[in-house]
Amino acid sequence: MEAKLLNNNTLLFSYHQSLLNWYHNHKRDLPWRKNPNYYAVWISEIILQQTQVKQGLNYYLRFMQAFPNVEDLAKATEDEVLKLWEGLGYYSRARNLHFGAKQIVELGGFPDSYNAWLKIKGVGPYTAAAISSIVADEAQAVVDGNVQRVISRLVKYETAVNNTQGIKDIQKYAQDLMSLKYPGDYNQAIMELGATVCKPTNPYCGNCPVNSFCLAAELGVQKGLPVKEKKLKVKPRYLHYYVLHSDGHYLLERRGQGDVWEGLYQFPLIETQTEKDLPVPSQLTQVSQKELAGAELLWQGKHILSHQRLYINCWLVNVDVKLTEEERFEWYAKTEVEKLAMPRPLRKVFSEYLMH
Repeated sequence: MEAKLLNNNTLLFSYHQSLLNWYHNHKRDLPWRKNPNYYAVWISEIILQQTQVKQGLNYYLRFMQAFPNVEDLAKATEDEVLKLWEGLGYYSRARNLHFGAKQIVELGGFPDSYNAWLKIKGVGPYTAAAISSIVADEAQAVVDGNVQRVISRLVKYETAVNNTQGIKDIQKYAQDLMSLKYPGDYNQAIMELGATVCKPTNPYCGNCPVNSFCLAAELGVQKGLPVKEKKLKVKPRYLHYYVLHSDGHYLLERRGQGDVWEGLYQFPLIETQTEKDLPVPSQLTQVSQKELAGAELLWQGKHILSHQRLYINCWLVNVDVKLTEEERFEWYAKTEVEKLAMPRPLRKVFSEYLMH
């Protein structure tokens, strides 16, 4: 069946018709699909990287309200962009989006082809293919996690899809299978199919419009596909935050480059190598031993990222005098902290324990 679907134009036409008809009748009503333009589609695609639609939709709406056009986004500060992105994770997407907006304004307009989009910061082959096909009908196939899954099942691809050979093969299959007449709708249709029907663990094969073309479904092996190589081991980290408070103000610093949560604001931090290691908070700021002795445990928990498991302790320390020897720290009033972008667990601590 693989050879027939890939090499038989009549069968391929039937596959396209079945998928596109299903998409037109069942597609989700999403704002960027109404009169799609470069800006709306670009914003939506960046937000939906590593993010499901149900989580990303509200971020998209807030983003478009705050920055209705690329000029507004380019003029914004990084803090404003990161604050809107707060809680969405993978913050490099937000920084790249902001940089990309400045590139586009400097260019004098949006890129109008797949290759031109690849020159924009944060735009890789998938995003460039999505934007150029949806807005300009350029016949470039998209491959995201949903498309990987659909195609690996359609053609019963049994090599790992996340190694070099697998990535190359799936991209070729995607290009060979796509509709040249309706590339934008086709790309959205196959992504939609993977998101709503061709699910990872429990695919709804009885509701699939292209079930009759699926070799894995015919052989009953669809739940075992796609094959993936094991991910890297998740690294544990032990973070001790000290919420220094003085007269309604809190001491914060901005996280530097090259680590998680880059550019976001945090309380003074000491990281230890193991769970049993004791932090030495007096190293951070001018805090007396008496003040440290009165520290109150605000929150203890863990936060899981794609490649790290963070074990977090947050301590409240009331300080009599707002002093600090280190320039990277600055005191902020509550109202100011509300406007800064913070990592999700620290925002939780601030909102639930410090705003009252």
